[in-house]
Amino acid sequence: MEENAVESYKKAKKISDEVVRYAKSLKFENATALSIAETIENLIFQHKGKPAWPVNVCLNDVAAHFSPLDNTLVLRQGDLVKIDIGVHADGYICDQAFTVCVGEKTHPMITAAEKALDEALKVLKKGVKVCEVSAVIEDTVKSFGFNTIRNLCGHGLDRYVVHAPPTIPNTKNEIQDEIAAQAIAIEVFATDGVGWVKESEPVTIYQFRQDKPIRMWEARKILEKAKVQFEGLPFSPRWTPDIPKLKFDMAIKQLVETDSLIQYPVLREESGRPVAVAEATALLFD
Repeated sequence: MEENAVESYKKAKKISDEVVRYAKSLKFENATALSIAETIENLIFQHKGKPAWPVNVCLNDVAAHFSPLDNTLVLRQGDLVKIDIGVHADGYICDQAFTVCVGEKTHPMITAAEKALDEALKVLKKGVKVCEVSAVIEDTVKSFGFNTIRNLCGHGLDRYVVHAPPTIPNTKNEIQDEIAAQAIAIEVFATDGVGWVKESEPVTIYQFRQDKPIRMWEARKILEKAKVQFEGLPFSPRWTPDIPKLKFDMAIKQLVETDSLIQYPVLREESGRPVAVAEATALLFD
């Protein structure tokens, strides 16, 4: 890998580490999800990085893909809150996530996810097989009495690509692919539910897919922003405050129907049980 790419990955990781450290110190109880998300996003910019996607603030049975749009969601005592933060430097991404139990110092499910992440990172290196990493994750989570989520995975990272090969399942498998010299996000999900997520409402995150001829002016403007301003990475409707909500909703419907944008529905644990996540990016270039 070229030296400038490695340096950009390292810059993204350094910024991400600082932002995550600060984010963990925030006061969550009685805060709005929006205030948490915007505080973290602003901090990324202050550290001379860019968000690789809207900060996710996912409560309880919501495992992923929720980024608040307004102040209606308030965090309460006992909520399991998952914070997923992406930072990029010149398109090179660092992906990290953590979970807090509002009003509590810890939670068994968080401990399980964090321990599994730690153990996976110990075995992660160039040449190790995907199946070996997955086995460590599942064995560790199950040793705490919890299940992993079978249809959510860790993954590689590439320039402007959030989910690149290889896929690293949270469950045991026979995948013989070897980890290369690359950036890898190990993403562990633990739950006391059935261990499967389903797509649900609402959709709060979109991403550029392709240019298509669009008649509606607002739709063309959103598509241009998605491609240029947001650099083809996932974005939030709240990042386009210059477009009124009614017009935005009409435009986004057209863009999704024409396959110009990708949408990311909220992912909920199928049995409605809470989920904890622990995620870190490893740079395996040395």
